[in-house]
Amino acid sequence: MAQIPAYSDRQFSEDSKIWYNLKSAISTSSGFQRWQLERDVQLQGLRLEQQVQRYLRETLETLAY
Repeated sequence: MAQIPAYSDRQFSEDSKIWYNLKSAISTSSGFQRWQLERDVQLQGLRLEQQVQRYLRETLETLAY
């Protein structure tokens, strides 16, 4: 049985930097800010990362229709 290579710490670090930059860019976009205003009550208590993930999921679901 083939072994799956371990995810290197270096790759994880690079991925984390990419996600941080992407999250920062999305959170400052006008679309995200408008989305936040529309869902103010639903988003209370969620970290920014969770909000961005939800925004991306809802956006992709909308585009899938």
